[in-house]
Amino acid sequence: MVEIYKTIDPKNELIELDHFEKGCWINVTAPTAEELDMIERELGVDHKLLRDPLDDEEKPRIDVDEDQTLIIIDIPYVYEDEQNIKFETMPLGFIVVRDDYFITICNREANVLKPFRKNQVRSLYTYKKTRFILQVLFNNAKDYLKYLRHIDKKTEYLEGSLHKSMRNRELFKLLELEKSLVFFTTSLRSNEVVLERLLRGKYIKMYEEDQDLLEDVITENKQAIEMACIYSSIMNGMMDAFSSVISNNLNIAMKFLTSVTIVLSIPTIIYSYYGMNVSLPLENHPLSWFFILIGSTLISLAVVFILNKRQML
Repeated sequence: MVEIYKTIDPKNELIELDHFEKGCWINVTAPTAEELDMIERELGVDHKLLRDPLDDEEKPRIDVDEDQTLIIIDIPYVYEDEQNIKFETMPLGFIVVRDDYFITICNREANVLKPFRKNQVRSLYTYKKTRFILQVLFNNAKDYLKYLRHIDKKTEYLEGSLHKSMRNRELFKLLELEKSLVFFTTSLRSNEVVLERLLRGKYIKMYEEDQDLLEDVITENKQAIEMACIYSSIMNGMMDAFSSVISNNLNIAMKFLTSVTIVLSIPTIIYSYYGMNVSLPLENHPLSWFFILIGSTLISLAVVFILNKRQML
């Protein structure tokens, strides 16, 4: 899908166009081969620059090819499967074509661009490409912080569930969240490298107000990295603790069942002796069954007392 937007002065109104114009913003989402060929043909965009951001394994980087600049960053990608909500990351590409066109391209719909498409961002100008890129980067860092807080709340909920149930299902959910934190941390660190390179001002035109905004973006990104590292450390410790608790509970249960088996085996052994065809004490006494029952019960109680004293019951 290809969408074309442009801001119209003096009201700073964002309108959607049906053709390419200088100073417009071209938002490309999950494009077909025909759409990519059309953009490449009409705007003269390099073939490789258009297709690199569509690779889910592409890492954040900056690539300059004559009068065209490609910037790739990782953005949060949140989706829901059959069981729960999953947090991953995916690449989003910015392509500055000469000083005429600005392209955003992604393999899926980018939530970070929704406020821009709905004209909900202040001081949005499609022809101010540097400011536009920095505004997207700033919103992207805020999205990371938002999803990190959401992950933290889900972790607290699962921690409460584990206190009550100690089931493997909660541990598997924690493992999914831990994997999401690894994705977030890795992507945020890669984005930080891109931001540091942008700070040098060698790749896109940087004005004084843009410099301040970029520093704010770097600050937000670093805060997100710190939060992701803290939550990851907490979750690692929590999973280790709960794994130890579950293993300890299993050992306690096995120890208890073993002790119960020992206690129950005593009457069985005594009754087995009296079931054999040999001479045994009290075998001809009319109340022999009663004495055998009392004797086996007393021995079992004595074994219970000994096991309990040794904290095996």
